[in-house]
Formats: sequence, structure tokens, C-alpha cells
Amino acid sequence: MTEIGFYHLTRSTLVQALPRLLTRTLASGQRALVVGKTAEGLEALSAALWAQPDWLPHGSAADGDADLQPIWLDVEPKPLNGARFLFLVQEAESPGLDQFDRVFSLFDGNSKAAVEAAREKWRAAKTAGHKLTYWQQTETGWQKKA
Repeated sequence: MTEIGFYHLTRSTLVQALPRLLTRTLASGQRALVVGKTAEGLEALSAALWAQPDWLPHGSAADGDADLQPIWLDVEPKPLNGARFLFLVQEAESPGLDQFDRVFSLFDGNSKAAVEAAREKWRAAKTAGHKLTYWQQTETGWQKKA
């Protein structure tokens, strides 16, 4: 089964936390698919990724050539770039988690709706038999809580 990590953002925003996780993904030799709810939200995220001091090469459907992109942003959970790591942001859903080795579900701890949606995803993933971990931000980084 797929390893699914739930990342509870309590000290930073998605735009601050995601680049660090993507940098680690690329350093491990993996490709990433970032799935969000809206194209507009992904465009804003793309702009934030380009603004990072450490260059994070990525593309989206607006750019084309998914197979050339180590990081692909899309509203569809299809690994067009061959990604084995999936990042779910903006409370996005994804059926077919079995096609990925790892899933990172990042959610805003300051939003009651996002926290409840994450709890629902946890229950569904547990029922499906996936290996689950829960990470919460602390002053010094991520701490594994479950």
C-alpha cells in the first residue's frame, strides 16, 4: 500500500512549507506531482515556487511537456511526468493513491474545514489499508506524532 503522510501546517503557510518538501523530493531523485483544487490556486503556487531562492524546476498544463518536468502542478491526479510522489494541497482529493509510492497531504491547521477534511481523508486511507503518518510543525521543524 501507499505511504501517506499528513502534514499539519501550524507555523507556516503552504507556500513556505511546500518548497522545502519538494527540494527534499528532488534531492532523493524523485519526481513530484502537486495536485490542487483550482488552476488559479496552482498558478499562484507556481509563481511562489519560481520566487524561491533555490530554483525549483516545475511546470503545469499551461506550460506543457510534462515528461520534462521534475515537478508537475495540476488539478488532475495523473502523474504525467512519471512522478511517484504526490503532494495534495488546497484540500484536493485524489482517487487512485495506489499509483504513488508516497503521498503528502498538506493542510492548514488554522482552518477548521481543512482539519476536518484531513481527518476524513485519514479515516478513508486507514480503512483502505494505507500506511499512515501524521506530522505537525514545531518551532524546530516537523515532528512525527503518529
